[in-house]
Amino acid sequence: MKVKTFFKNFGIGALIGVAMIIPGVSGGTIAVLLNIYDKLICAISDLRRDFKNSFKFLLPIVLGAVAAVVAAYFPIKFFITKAPLPTLLFFAGLMVGSFPKMLKDTVKKGFKRTDIIASVIPLALLIGVCFIPSLGDVNLGSDMPVYGYFLLIAVGMLASCALVVPGVSGSGLLLILGYYTSILNTVSALKTDFGHSLLVLALFAAGLIIGFFSIAKLMKYLLNKFPRGTSWAIIGFVVGSIPAIFLSFDWAGEAVPEITPLHIGIGVVLCIAGAIATFALTAFVEGKMKKQTIASSDNCTEKQINED
Repeated sequence: MKVKTFFKNFGIGALIGVAMIIPGVSGGTIAVLLNIYDKLICAISDLRRDFKNSFKFLLPIVLGAVAAVVAAYFPIKFFITKAPLPTLLFFAGLMVGSFPKMLKDTVKKGFKRTDIIASVIPLALLIGVCFIPSLGDVNLGSDMPVYGYFLLIAVGMLASCALVVPGVSGSGLLLILGYYTSILNTVSALKTDFGHSLLVLALFAAGLIIGFFSIAKLMKYLLNKFPRGTSWAIIGFVVGSIPAIFLSFDWAGEAVPEITPLHIGIGVVLCIAGAIATFALTAFVEGKMKKQTIASSDNCTEKQINED
C-alpha cells in the first residue's frame, strides 16, 4: 500500500472514530458519505478468505479510528457540554453536505415505488429508537448477576451495528440500554478492580467482534442480492440519523446550558459552513476518483482494495 493511501485511509478511520463517540452519529454513516462503505464491508467480510489484502486495507482505518477516539473524546465532550446546539448543528451540516452525492449515486441504480418503503422503514425505526426511555445504568460491578456476563456479549453484538449499519448510533443504543456510563466507569475501575473490569470489557469486546463480522457478512449479502433496495434503505438510515442527532441528546440534563439567540445564530452559520465544506470536498473527490457503487461483486476485496 502506498504511503499516500495509508494516510488517506487513516484519516477516513479518524472521521469514523469521531462519529462513534457522537450521540446520534454512526460510523457506518460516515463511511457511506465518504464513499468507502462498500470497500469496508468487503474487507471485513472477506478478512478470512483474503487476509493479506483485507488486513492492509483495514489496518490504517482501525488505527485512525482508535487514535481519533482517544484524541477527540474530551474536546468533543467539551463542546457538546458547553455549546451543544452549535456543535450538533455543525455535525448535521457536515452530513447534509455529503448527502447530494450519495443520493445521486443511489438514483443511478434505479427507483421503484417499493423503494419508498425500503427508505421509510429504517428512517422511522431510527427516529423511533430515540424516543425509547433509558432503562437506567446497568450494574457491572463484581456483584452483578451471572446472566449479566452473557448479556454483555449480546449488547456488544448490538453495539457493533453502529460500525456496519449506516445511521445506527452505538453510543445512542448503549445509552438507551443503560450500558454507556457503566462501561465507561468500568474502564476507570481498571485501576481498583483490574480482574473483574478486564473480564467485563473482554466480554463486551468479544460481542463487538462477533457482531462486527456477522453483520458485515449480512450487509455484503444484501448489497450483492438486493443492491437497489439496500441502497435506498441506507438512504433512509442516513436521513434519519440527522434528526436523531438532536433527538438522542439529553436536552433536559442539569449541565446543559440555556440556548440563547447567539447559540442559534452561531449554530446556523456552522451548519451552513459544514454543509458547504463537505459538498465542496465530495465534488472535488468525485472529480479525482472514479465513481463507485455500493453494490459489489463476490471478489470485491481483491478487486477494489488493490485499485489504490
